[in-house]
Amino acid sequence: MGKFTNKIDFAVLVTVEKANPNGDPLSENRPREDFNGHGEISDVCIKRKIRNRLQDMGEDIFVQSNDRADDGFKSLSERAKNYEPLQKALKAKDEEEARKVVCEKWMDVRTFGQVFAFKGDKSSSVSLGVRGPVSIQTATSVSPVDIVSMQITKSVNSEPADKKSSDTMGMKHRVDFGLYVIKGSINHQLAEKTGFTDEDAEKIKEALKTLFNNDASAARPEGSMEVRQVYWWKHNCPTGQYASAKVHRSLKITELKNEPKCFEDYKIEIEPLEGLVAEECIKNQ
Repeated sequence: MGKFTNKIDFAVLVTVEKANPNGDPLSENRPREDFNGHGEISDVCIKRKIRNRLQDMGEDIFVQSNDRADDGFKSLSERAKNYEPLQKALKAKDEEEARKVVCEKWMDVRTFGQVFAFKGDKSSSVSLGVRGPVSIQTATSVSPVDIVSMQITKSVNSEPADKKSSDTMGMKHRVDFGLYVIKGSINHQLAEKTGFTDEDAEKIKEALKTLFNNDASAARPEGSMEVRQVYWWKHNCPTGQYASAKVHRSLKITELKNEPKCFEDYKIEIEPLEGLVAEECIKNQ
C-alpha cells in the first residue's frame, strides 16, 4: 500500500432545491438552521453519504447503515467481534496491532477514525480508539434559507374499518433553495498513523463529486440535491503551506442579487494563494 504525501484541503458546493438536506429530529425533522437562518448539514450526515458512496465503490465499510449492511452483521459490535485479526490482537493486548488491522480492513476507519467500545466477556470485549485524518465541518448555506412546511395526509385506512377515513400524517418540511458549502481537510500526520494513502484521497474526492448518487428519498427526491463543484487544494509539503482556515477563506462567494434562487445568482471566485492552486474537479458546469 502507498503513502499519503502532502496535506489536502477541500471545499464542496452543494445546491438544494425543494428538499430537506438534513432534518433535525429535535425539531420535527425540519431542515437544520442556525440562529441567523442559515441552513446546516451536520458533519455526521456528510460522512454517512461519503461512507455510502465508498461502499458503492466496493470498499469495506465498518459503520454501515442497517439497510445497506452487506456482510450479514446487524451491529457494529457484531462486525468487530467477528473480525478475527482484531480479536486476536486484543487478546494479545497489542493495541498497536489492533489499530493497524482495523485500519487495513475498513476504509472509513482509516479515513474518519472510530471508537471501538463494546461490552462482552474478557475474551470478546473491545476498547480501542482510532483518530482519522479526514475532518469535515458542518456545512452551512451561503445565504439564509426559506423553509417551507406542508401538511401531508393519507386517504387509506391503517386498520380494517367500515368506511375509508382520512388520517393526518403530520408535516413535511423542505428548503426551497440553498447553496451549501462543505469544508474539510486531510491531515498528513494522522494519515501516516492510519495508513491512509494518496489512492484513498482520490477515492474521497470521487465520493465528494458523486455525493448524492444513489441517495434519493422522499425528503430528497432525485435531482433535488446536486454537487456543483469540488475545490481540491493539494499542498506541496506534508504540513501544508497555509492553515486550512486561510485556504477555505480563499473561496469567495458573493450574492449577485437579493434572495438568490439558483446557483447562477452567486459569483464564485478563488483568491490566489502563492504556490497553491485549487483544482476544480467538476468541469461541466
